[in-house]
Amino acid sequence: MPPSAIRSVAVFCGSRFGHDPVYADAAAALGKGLAKVGIRLVYGGGGVGLMGIVADAALAAGGEVLGVIPEFLQRREVAHAGVGTLVVTGTMHDRKRRMFDAADAFVTMPGGLGTFDETIEITTWRQLGLHDKPILVCDIAGWAQPYLAAIQAAVDQGFAGPECLRLYEVLPDVDAVLARLAAVTSPGAGQPERV
Repeated sequence: MPPSAIRSVAVFCGSRFGHDPVYADAAAALGKGLAKVGIRLVYGGGGVGLMGIVADAALAAGGEVLGVIPEFLQRREVAHAGVGTLVVTGTMHDRKRRMFDAADAFVTMPGGLGTFDETIEITTWRQLGLHDKPILVCDIAGWAQPYLAAIQAAVDQGFAGPECLRLYEVLPDVDAVLARLAAVTSPGAGQPERV
């Protein structure tokens, strides 16, 4: 694997399943796909919802999985007992920082407020020049359209510049995400913080 290859990806996704089974199918395909190409999954550490599915699929395919969960969510999100490494943090902010440090790139899958929070924060950090790691939004069945519309509205109303639309890429499905991860490089990739 070239030294500039993506070796570790943080996945932001829901602690619920969503109403459409296509979301669970996509989460399973992503976990399996990352494992198949030797990319470590970094995720929120839960064993429920899409989080649990992506981790289970990666583990079943022989992949490396790092879960990062705050102490107060260990019971609420039912921390995944089977991940290779489970890091328990003191706060949500610590969780996001550990996930950021451990990842070469970020993939957003369907999810709720926590997923939006993680995605917007990592995008804001890129806008501020704190990193230049790829951010891929996987728009399963049009799930991301309202989120993307909110960002476009901020641009249209003059609260964000049009250049912010280039901080992330929108891809239609897991196959496209995996293909993009194979094609992109990340500054410092191949040497994520090992926790």
